Amino acid sequence: MKKIVGLLTLAALVFIITGCSGQTKADYTTEEAETAINDGKDIEGKTVDVKVDKFIPDGTLGYTIWAGEHLNFISSENPKVKKGDHIIVKVKDVKNITGSYVINYEKE
Repeated sequence: MKKIVGLLTLAALVFIITGCSGQTKADYTTEEAETAINDGKDIEGKTVDVKVDKFIPDGTLGYTIWAGEHLNFISSENPKVKKGDHIIVKVKDVKNITGSYVINYEKE
């Protein structure tokens, strides 16, 4: 009986650990976020899985990640990414500046 209880406890722990270790799924991909913004949707408070096209550590507005066609993800904290990386961010605000979007975010 003790062996069965022990095995069930171990199985439950493995199940819980496996379930909790999965990555969070973002609300949008980079492409979906850009389409949503272009369609006039508000994505503030939503999460985006950003694919880094280019990282500019010394951008005028802060650490800048270029993504998509016209997305500029800006942070005062170094996200420590490079081209090709993915990072999940939570959008704080979005501004349209001459056809490009400046998106302030916090790292998820």
